[in-house]
Amino acid sequence: MIFKNKHLELSQPHVMGVLNVTPDSFSDGGQYTSLAAALGQARTMVADGASIIDVGGESTRPGAKEVSEQQELDRVIPIIESISAQIDTIISIDTSKAVVMSHAISAGADMINDVAALQMEDALDTAAGLDVPVCLMHMQGAPRTMQHSPMYQDVVKEVVEFLSARCKACIDAGISSEQIIIDPGFGFGKSVQHNIEIMQKLGSIVAENFPVLLGVSRKSTIGAILERPVEERLPGSLALAAMAVSAGVKIIRAHDVKATLDAIRIAFAIKNYA
Repeated sequence: MIFKNKHLELSQPHVMGVLNVTPDSFSDGGQYTSLAAALGQARTMVADGASIIDVGGESTRPGAKEVSEQQELDRVIPIIESISAQIDTIISIDTSKAVVMSHAISAGADMINDVAALQMEDALDTAAGLDVPVCLMHMQGAPRTMQHSPMYQDVVKEVVEFLSARCKACIDAGISSEQIIIDPGFGFGKSVQHNIEIMQKLGSIVAENFPVLLGVSRKSTIGAILERPVEERLPGSLALAAMAVSAGVKIIRAHDVKATLDAIRIAFAIKNYA
């Protein structure tokens, strides 16, 4: 996959490091709101083996408040500019707003990671015009309300149908199929049982023939199964990451880069041992 002048070889799995420059993200809110702290964390994650740094300026945790376009720009553009100028890495902008996508790519970001799968106003046409890789995620509802009794007849079937439709919409809009990544949206408008079903049947999503990205790091499903608070969910996160890579997932979005990379390298080595 081509990211401007950078190439990401997807024959092996990669870690996307989470960099939330927000005060209210569920796990690391408020830790990286200063430019110095955010840049330092980006350096650490790249040194630990992250192939992509995913910069987000609006929390998508359940119940999170909406952020204005200008506020999101004020949060993400300075750090994207700094990372682009000082660190050799692929930068992703985690946003659903068309204007933020455009400014972020101009500032040095290399790809768009959208929890709304380019359904917001002008997002699809903007992304097509920017000619960068896009990650399309499934989410039932919106972050503010998505965990209010999510309902599915068949969660995996409905996720696959949604992602297939969004991929077609992107291709019809002029986005190359080779520049599309899909994400089933673990924890986004899904119950614990829904998330378990997604993990059990990840192969059905991988079979769609688009690279799959998965974010399971520190999620509430892990807390529900293990009865652990956010700060004690690393072992559960690693177990899910290893299972995902064994099923064919190409990119794991994670907070704990070094440990996650170790886990997925082991899983990948065993899966491909001959």
